[in-house]
Amino acid sequence: MNFIPDYHFWLVVVLLGAGMYASVAAGKLTLSGAVTGGLLGMAIFLGAGYTGLAMLGVFFILGSAVTSYKFKLKQNLGLAEINKGRRTASQAVANAGVAALMGILAWVYPAQASGFRLMLAAGFAAATADTLSSELGNIYGRRFYNIRTWQKDTRGLDGVVSLEGTAFGIAGSIIISLVYAIGFGWSNQVYWIILAGTAGNLFDSWLGATLERRGYLSNDIVNFLNTFLGALVALTLYWAFRSTL
Repeated sequence: MNFIPDYHFWLVVVLLGAGMYASVAAGKLTLSGAVTGGLLGMAIFLGAGYTGLAMLGVFFILGSAVTSYKFKLKQNLGLAEINKGRRTASQAVANAGVAALMGILAWVYPAQASGFRLMLAAGFAAATADTLSSELGNIYGRRFYNIRTWQKDTRGLDGVVSLEGTAFGIAGSIIISLVYAIGFGWSNQVYWIILAGTAGNLFDSWLGATLERRGYLSNDIVNFLNTFLGALVALTLYWAFRSTL
């Protein structure tokens, strides 16, 4: 395990506490969601440091922004998030649980930390891609298709995608990959994160069109599996090309 100096630990506690308070006050998180998010944030920090927290922050800020963006229009279309977009504890775990697990593993097994950090970033890339593609794709998409059948389908239904939404999702993965590059340096892993995030997002849509639409999986489970698949894709690429690192 890596030793965390006291001043870093307490600084992060203060930062997370301030973020939790501000998020609840702004109506972006429920109280349980904020507490859960704070615990997940600490786990992420233990393994990925301030870069991990930056990825968490970017995901949360972007997600909150696009969820609130044109909220009235989404309400009129019947596409707005329930509870005015306030994230709950289960939603926090669904989107950041895999990243937190990778953070703990990176902390416990420092010799393999680089691989776990890559998986952590890929999880955030997948979560960010999913959020941006669904929230912005529903607004700016022109043609909507069922990802399983590729037949035209209704905007906003589980498993329905658009070219515009997919592009927004790729942009979300790119943003997370750039945060990773700033913190850990530029390498081919940046491209792997983009690929992994996009794969996770498309997998999310496929699950939505199949198991979620039929009631076998909840949205939170689908989101968790999205980030898990993104992390697995990153792990596969890491092991396949580890000799080039």
